[in-house]
Amino acid sequence: MTNDDGISSVGLHRLAQAMTKHGEVTVVAPDREFSGAGAALGALYRITPEAHRVSLDGIDTAWAVNGAPALCVYFARLGAFGGPFDLVVSGINPGANVGWSVYHSGTIGACLTARNGGISGIAVSQAVTGWGVLGQGWDDMIKDQNWDSAAEVAGCFVGGFLANGLPADPVVVNINVPDMPVADMAGWRRTEVANRPIRTMATAELLPIEGQSDSYRVKVAYGDKTDLPVATDGGAIEADEVAITYLSRLAAADEPDSGETAAALNRLLGRA
Repeated sequence: MTNDDGISSVGLHRLAQAMTKHGEVTVVAPDREFSGAGAALGALYRITPEAHRVSLDGIDTAWAVNGAPALCVYFARLGAFGGPFDLVVSGINPGANVGWSVYHSGTIGACLTARNGGISGIAVSQAVTGWGVLGQGWDDMIKDQNWDSAAEVAGCFVGGFLANGLPADPVVVNINVPDMPVADMAGWRRTEVANRPIRTMATAELLPIEGQSDSYRVKVAYGDKTDLPVATDGGAIEADEVAITYLSRLAAADEPDSGETAAALNRLLGRA
């Protein structure tokens, strides 16, 4: 198990405890906040990776690593923390990772890294008050977060996933859960990835920093909530449903090169 909010995240602890019903759990998480890190590993030639044992209630083995969630998974794949591991579960992320947030999410990036190494990954995120921005929720948005609801939904899904047998071709599943008691949820559905998040950054403005030449603070304004089709991950969450999305691999698109592009490359590479 891992996350992108750090080893001290309540969401991680609740999810890890829920996963103990399904097998032996090892937590390997960043030692600090890494939201928005995607599948980044960091500049390994500049950092000195470290891992420190930590104590988590109800969890036998837990480690904090001074790197991003994808790096935590990478090291686990290579045997640093025992194993081999059968499944990677990442979360609970405060903020729905829907729409193009899937490209930037460290919660999902950990699962993508797992799949690259032949292990299926399940990312778990939960909506927050005010919807957050690009899958991220501020502290004041999560004061009354229903962590146990997301943990219960994730536990139910993982139980069924394991009962089916681990897939020969590993998958990445992106689970988004409404922030409410399970009894109040409207249901669940398999969804597509929306063409945008529920709420995102709208503008960015440079403001001069007083006393510093050519230096600016970036002031960001956040957009309003977007209404999305219910068949999408974001739309399902807006409708108080659990969204289950299987994420494909990045693959080459079957698009022909334009005549001008091909001619330019041929001239450059001596094949004209």
